Amino acid sequence: MEKKSSHILNASSNLLGFSLVIITSLKISKISQSTHLDEFAGISCLGFAISCFFSFLSIRSKNEKRSNKLENIADYLFLTALFCIVLAVIIVTVRII
Repeated sequence: MEKKSSHILNASSNLLGFSLVIITSLKISKISQSTHLDEFAGISCLGFAISCFFSFLSIRSKNEKRSNKLENIADYLFLTALFCIVLAVIIVTVRII
């Protein structure tokens, strides 16, 4: 099985920054009270941060079985956080149009 942990760590950390930019811009523009956008962005931030953590643990683990388990957890958390950030982008798009 090909190791994906380093790719998950890289993508999660980049998307974590993107999610934080969304939350910051929402707070500055005062849009967060009228939509669920900040909730989706907040959930995605947590998901990406925890995914980074599990991905890092997977890379550092010496036990192959534990490494694969941690990588799978990071993978599923990444997918869930990605789904939340897509919902946030959809809300922004609908709000602009």
